[in-house]
Amino acid sequence: MKILLFLAKGFETIEASAFIDVMGWARNDYHYDIDVVTCGFQKNVISTFGVPVTVDKLLKEICIDDYDALAIPGGFEEYGFYEEAYSKELSEVINKFNSQHKFIATVCVAALALGYSGVLTGKKATTYHLNNGNRQKQLAEFGVEIVNKPVVITDNIITSYCPQTAPEVAFTLLEKLIGTKEMNIVKTAMGF
Repeated sequence: MKILLFLAKGFETIEASAFIDVMGWARNDYHYDIDVVTCGFQKNVISTFGVPVTVDKLLKEICIDDYDALAIPGGFEEYGFYEEAYSKELSEVINKFNSQHKFIATVCVAALALGYSGVLTGKKATTYHLNNGNRQKQLAEFGVEIVNKPVVITDNIITSYCPQTAPEVAFTLLEKLIGTKEMNIVKTAMGF
């Protein structure tokens, strides 16, 4: 199985690393057939706080049929996150994953990319809940029913409301892909 981890400019490293670590433990220590492939608009993506990351593939090189799930960490507006999160190209990828009922997992404000793409219209979801709920209000403008809970699962889509939820989102995605018993083995081994 393969997870496509999209890294927009200005992504938060803690949110991306949760997917890499959880899936890495599953693959490396327990030999579950799961791999994470990173992608972005450029080969070198600068995260929030200036950490450079070299991605495995460019978004334009991606064939949706090669992947079982899409994961998107959130990021900071002042570092350019929404310039790429609100792009036509990413929206097309999101819609293709959704039309094939593949899992889509987001952390924090990455849910806004899903809202922008239209896949959350009329569905329950969440996003960053602090700062007077401003980001949740933005997500509601896309026709989303806001649920103020740490993690919200609606159909094939997982959303969450702040960076603290990143491990829970990664474990939830792992569970959807390989099963509850297997996910709990990895979760226990990692001390969660």
